[in-house]
Amino acid sequence: MSTKDIIAEMLSLPIEQRAIVADSLLKSLNPPDSDIDDKWLTVAKTRLEEIRSSNVNIIDGEEVFKKVWKKFP
Repeated sequence: MSTKDIIAEMLSLPIEQRAIVADSLLKSLNPPDSDIDDKWLTVAKTRLEEIRSSNVNIIDGEEVFKKVWKKFP
């Protein structure tokens, strides 16, 4: 079976199954690293707590992108 045939077969699958195939392929290229995942989880929990406790100023995402586009047209 050629690569083209495999791709055609995968594209004929329902979206949920395509997502599983895509996830599996990506993991095979870049295997998960639980140490890195744990560090990101810690960062995410810390940032969530900062937001909930009002210790940080929250800027709307659209506003952030407007500023970026002004700097880098």
